Amino acid sequence: MSEPTKSENASGAVPGQRGGGTAAGKGGKDGKGGKGGERVASLWSDAWADLRRNPLFLIGGFLVLFMVVLAVAPGLFTDADPRSGGFCNLVDSLKRPSGDHWFGFDVQGCDIYTRTIWGARNSIIVGLVTTTLVVLVGGVLGLWAGWIGGFGDSVLSRVTEIFFAIPLLLGGMLIMSTWGKGNAWTVSAVMAVLGWPQIYRLMRSAVLANKHNDYVVAARALGAGTGRIVSRHILPNAVAPVIVVSTINLGVYIGAEAALSYLGIGIQSPAISWGLMISDAQARFLNAPHVLLFPAAVLSITVLAFIMLGDAVRDALDPKLR
Repeated sequence: MSEPTKSENASGAVPGQRGGGTAAGKGGKDGKGGKGGERVASLWSDAWADLRRNPLFLIGGFLVLFMVVLAVAPGLFTDADPRSGGFCNLVDSLKRPSGDHWFGFDVQGCDIYTRTIWGARNSIIVGLVTTTLVVLVGGVLGLWAGWIGGFGDSVLSRVTEIFFAIPLLLGGMLIMSTWGKGNAWTVSAVMAVLGWPQIYRLMRSAVLANKHNDYVVAARALGAGTGRIVSRHILPNAVAPVIVVSTINLGVYIGAEAALSYLGIGIQSPAISWGLMISDAQARFLNAPHVLLFPAAVLSITVLAFIMLGDAVRDALDPKLR
């Protein structure tokens, strides 16, 4: 009897052959693995496969991408520049939408469509910068506190409890009114100072839940150092809830910036912001509703898009929801 060839396994079945019942056969059949190779399964690959089939993610992702392009390159959508002289003309004050000017004009005779396009920049900057700062500060501190523990963990936990007692908008109003004239960067810094404790607590809880698992104990027993254990085993398993909450909070920060600007203590003129546009339009809503309608609608769609994206990511990353 001839010996089995290298292409045969111990049972005599050839990898990738139908009916072999092996993982390789399944991988070759569904096309998700290589030719005759096993499909590598992980939380992230499974989550990405779910996201690609989720209409909520596709719609939210498209809207978010569109808003980011709007903020980065407003010149793609309008030839006018509201920062240039002669952009506003009082002769056009409160004119209603038309074929040439889709959103009409505001009380100063400025084209609302152009201002809405350019207003996306400050709002997106605030959302992205605030989220980045919150994730960096809260994530690093939460990772350190959860892994090290001890006195430092106790002190940071008490500090976060103090910050949790301050509502985001109320704290932002207090700081910005004291700070004075604000812009996108100062608003981002203020909201990051108030927002990092939530990410800190999420990261700390995730680290505490993972650091005593068997794979961490095994890695330590095999001689892996702290840096390798944290970067290869703890962080990949602890970062999922942080990504979910941060995606949702990005839309919340954009809405908070609009609220602060609406109250006159956020982004200030001559900068352009959806919140400032809504604030200027409130007195003219009854006789010129279009002045308020369009910036408010774009703001709502943007916030909704980030929340939809966050919900889709949560559903994909949480095994309990599968």
